[in-house]
Formats: sequence, C-alpha cells, structure tokens
Amino acid sequence: MDSTGIVIGFWVLSGLSVGSALMVLLARNLMHSLVFVVVTFLSMAGLFVTLSADFIAVAQILIYAGSISVLMVFAVMLTPLASRDNGNSIYMLPGLLGGLGIAALVGFVAIDTDWAERTGEGLAATDFPGTVNAIGDLLLGRYVLAFEIASVMLLFALLGAILLVQERSSTRGDEGGEG
Repeated sequence: MDSTGIVIGFWVLSGLSVGSALMVLLARNLMHSLVFVVVTFLSMAGLFVTLSADFIAVAQILIYAGSISVLMVFAVMLTPLASRDNGNSIYMLPGLLGGLGIAALVGFVAIDTDWAERTGEGLAATDFPGTVNAIGDLLLGRYVLAFEIASVMLLFALLGAILLVQERSSTRGDEGGEG
C-alpha cells in the first residue's frame, strides 16, 4: 500500500465501515439498521479492493450486499409491525462489552504482530497476482463436481423454502365448506 490514494481510500472505507456498523447498533428503526448493514457490507468490499483481494470483494458484494441483505429485508417485512422496533434489551451491555473486548484483542494482535512485507525480484510490493483466474480454474476444473452438487443443494433449499411459505389454498378451501 505505497500509493497515497490507496492509503486514503483504505482509511476512508475503514471509517465508513466502522461508522455504519455503529449505526446498525444505534438505529431505532430496523429498516434503517438494514440500510446501514448494506453500507457496511459495501465498504468492506471496498476494503478488500484496496487490499488487492478482488475475488473476495466481488463475493462480498454478490453474497452479502446482494443476497443476504435481500434475505434480511424479506425477514423484516414478514415480521409484525409491532416487533420491528430496535429497542434496547438486556443483552445490549454484555454485547457491547464483548464487542469492545474482541476489538481490543484484535487491535492488540494487529499492533503486536511483526508483519512481514512482501518483497520480490522485479515486483513492486503492490503487484499481487489475480485470484479470480485461479479460483475459477479450480471451481470449473478440479472441484467441478462439488460445485455442481452445491448448486443443486441450494436449488432444493430454495424450492423447500418456497414450499414452506406457500399458502395451502387447497386445504383451506376444504375446511370451511359443507356443514
């Protein structure tokens, strides 16, 4: 990270990520919290871009900012309106103390660790190889069977979820009938 623009982008995205994560905790409306979760996911993807982890950044956007966020929006929309407030609970103080403890531990490890810099002959420290081609070759080569089995399992999980929430119109019509 020798470039000034990358360093500035990293710190701006870090501040945005931490700030939006704090706003998830502090927002009283659950829908506002979901918007801040999406901002957190997108800023984390930006952090991965500044660290030259392009595949993880794209996966972060597709999986978390896309799929998981839509899933959370549907879950909130299906909950009753009365239980959508994001009020304080008895778990707020222990959760806050636990989060601060984990943050202190991560900060201590990050400061205390002797991080080695990447050096190479003829390569700058910021020239990282692309990861997308290697992962794509492995997914569609060596691990193609596992990849296809996982996609079929996800399809069955999606169909099962649709069947679970589908209204049973044929059984409801029979109940109130003749009598």
